[in-house]
Amino acid sequence: MRIAVAGGTGRIGRLTIAALGAAGHQTVPLSRGAGVDAYTGDGLLDALAGAEALIDVVNLPSQNEAEIVDFFGTTTRNLLAAGEKAGVRHHVLLSVVGIDHNRRTPHYAGKREQERLVAAGPVPWSIVRATQFHDFAAMVAGWAERDGTATIAPLLVQPIAQADVAKILADVAVAAPLGYRLDIAGPQTEDLVDMARRTYAARGQEIELIPSWRGSFGPDLAGEALLPGDAARLGPTSFADWLAAGAR
Repeated sequence: MRIAVAGGTGRIGRLTIAALGAAGHQTVPLSRGAGVDAYTGDGLLDALAGAEALIDVVNLPSQNEAEIVDFFGTTTRNLLAAGEKAGVRHHVLLSVVGIDHNRRTPHYAGKREQERLVAAGPVPWSIVRATQFHDFAAMVAGWAERDGTATIAPLLVQPIAQADVAKILADVAVAAPLGYRLDIAGPQTEDLVDMARRTYAARGQEIELIPSWRGSFGPDLAGEALLPGDAARLGPTSFADWLAAGAR
């Protein structure tokens, strides 16, 4: 099966291409390096020729909400339009668990726009909502770290390994379109503060962590707001497994 991966040179994109290749599928990475620009649409139609499915894992490292919504919205419209013309039969979008609850994070506004466009679009679809990755806790603490001290929200999360996300995306892409949002997560619920503490310990770093709702995440995300639904598909790799493998 020929499958295109938008964002194929990113960390999830590379793992997804590897998972598809291991299963015997032909992959087409859509990237600027390959002469394809999902934001402008340049090269998209030719790159999608013969593709039966398209997996969208594009990302943008920005904290500007207007910029993020414009980028995700524009790339999604272009991918859907080119996919329809090329005869793509399945559009798979990687999204995030909890985006309906979190209205403070600019990235999530972009993901909501993507989901809206895909669900209303012309190509049969599946939306895969993943929980946070295993390195999320240390990344969040790193945003707030000052002079060896960092605030971090005491969130409940059910983190998932990036390789497990890629494997599930590959499985979904080669199956029939779901037409609904599938939550995916790791096997166990974790506390974000404890995750950060254990990650820093595994990396040999010393940072004082202060639980607080006054940082990037507020009390609107307390409780089970970031946990997957009851019908979620669970990946096998636990947070403890990731720590034991080097926390990288």
